[in-house]
Amino acid sequence: MIILDTHVWIWIVNGDEKIKKAGFLKIIDRAVKNNKILIPAICTWEVAMLAAKGRISISGNTLEWIHKATSAPGTSIYPLSPEIAYESTVLPGEFHGDPSDRLIVATARITGGTLLTFDRQIIEYSRQGHVKTAAIKF
Repeated sequence: MIILDTHVWIWIVNGDEKIKKAGFLKIIDRAVKNNKILIPAICTWEVAMLAAKGRISISGNTLEWIHKATSAPGTSIYPLSPEIAYESTVLPGEFHGDPSDRLIVATARITGGTLLTFDRQIIEYSRQGHVKTAAIKF
């Protein structure tokens, strides 16, 4: 099972070369075939906020973009459950306070999935053994 960080999800949908260069395409292709790509619900909120603030450029209506991006083959939105909400408040070790990142990491921990991310703080957290991430190849 693959969990997508918000920026990775945006880059996949927009066809950004960073995904290919990182070696994530094989991981994504396998997950698509098994219907095992999860997008944490908080990511839809993050996309909407980033678009509203002009920090990302989305062609057309943001809500339409989100609907289209969440209907891609093999993907589904993973809901924010009480377990994920709780887990995000008690993450082991040291983790920063960004609520979105905490919820994304908690989603990966609760589902046992592998988080695809380029976020250096999350990758470092993974190196401490607290969440599983895919290795990035540059």
